[in-house]
Amino acid sequence: MSRRIDIELTSRRDDETWTWRAAGAREPKGVVEAGLVPEGASVGDELRVEAEFLIDGIEIVAVLPAKTARSEPERLELLGSGRDSEGGVTTSLAPRRGGRDRRDRGERRERDEQGRRGRGDRDDRGRGGRGDKDRARGGREGRRPPRREAPERPPPPAKPKPKRLRAGRTHRNEILASLPEERRPIAEQVLRGGVPAVRKAVEEQNARNRADGRPEIDPGPLVQLAEELLPPLKEAEWHDRADAAMKGMAELDLRDLRSVVVAAESAARSEPTRALAGQLREAVAARVDQDQAAWLAEIGEALDDERTVRALRMSSRPPKAGAPLPPELAARLAEAANAALSDQTGPQRWGTVLDAVAYSPVRQSVTPSGIPARPSDELLETVKRLSSRVPEIAALFGVEPQAASRRPRRGEQRKGRPSPGR
Repeated sequence: MSRRIDIELTSRRDDETWTWRAAGAREPKGVVEAGLVPEGASVGDELRVEAEFLIDGIEIVAVLPAKTARSEPERLELLGSGRDSEGGVTTSLAPRRGGRDRRDRGERRERDEQGRRGRGDRDDRGRGGRGDKDRARGGREGRRPPRREAPERPPPPAKPKPKRLRAGRTHRNEILASLPEERRPIAEQVLRGGVPAVRKAVEEQNARNRADGRPEIDPGPLVQLAEELLPPLKEAEWHDRADAAMKGMAELDLRDLRSVVVAAESAARSEPTRALAGQLREAVAARVDQDQAAWLAEIGEALDDERTVRALRMSSRPPKAGAPLPPELAARLAEAANAALSDQTGPQRWGTVLDAVAYSPVRQSVTPSGIPARPSDELLETVKRLSSRVPEIAALFGVEPQAASRRPRRGEQRKGRPSPGR
């Protein structure tokens, strides 16, 4: 069962994984794959993630976007009696004082009579009585140029959101049914939270026994039994996830499929599960190749539609990690970025394109065709923030590239915290 938690990145390992701990905790609590962590993350960053609480610990399956402050528009409150008026809104104008008001009323009366006679004549002649009025206007309507509207670009087709893995409980229920009745409560605690859950349950039971004056339970045999039940329960739980992955291979999220493959290293122990793990690896590899081909095609289509920012952002999220772009497609992407970064581009658009370039695989091949004559403060801040990733572009604005924050390696001493083993 997955739920959302807040974590803090504590270190980056040499095997391209991150260690993390719950936000506000003291000790690391687990490991997350580097492919799930957004680019540019550093030690100390807090992320909002979706985690699955398995029997052997907590597994991070997805990193969620950060929450943004919601701004509500200002509203005007209408005050009144609360009673609806039947007649609606009415207005009355007070008459002016003096003889001039009487003359005005007489002139208005004559105009009204002429207007009624004119309407009767037009009704007799049929429709088209606006000709005299148009001629009186001097043909102003005919001289007005038609409004030119910019062609509306159709939005890109929405991609279907990949489904998340939902494992069944067939193998888990089978192993629970095969256990003796007295061992099932221990096994259920192991499934909820591993061996630590068993220790906690024993401590709570002993606290109640002390309050009631009853003898306490020795936790040793129960913890030993939980450790014996852990491997087969873990294998059964993984078997259920692997079956669901194989069944939905074509439509499940690729991150969920990869997490099942990674978990097979420690969970698949018997011959049937090892064979299933091999089939799963081959199926996931074929799925990655298929998604990689579709990813390259989508980048090409975005370039054909002149959607440069979309193509750049898509290029930074390849399904197959480490796979380079084909040279021809990389050249097209760099040329489109060069044209988008010109002196005719507004500062806001310039910053948007630069942000997409900084995280694309062609960032070192991009040479802007020009820069805005008067860059805004917001654009300069964007250039400073991304200067370590695009130093040559930052130099065009006179910005000195900032040194990228170096991640401490394993065993190095961090400020205020001794390294392990000292």
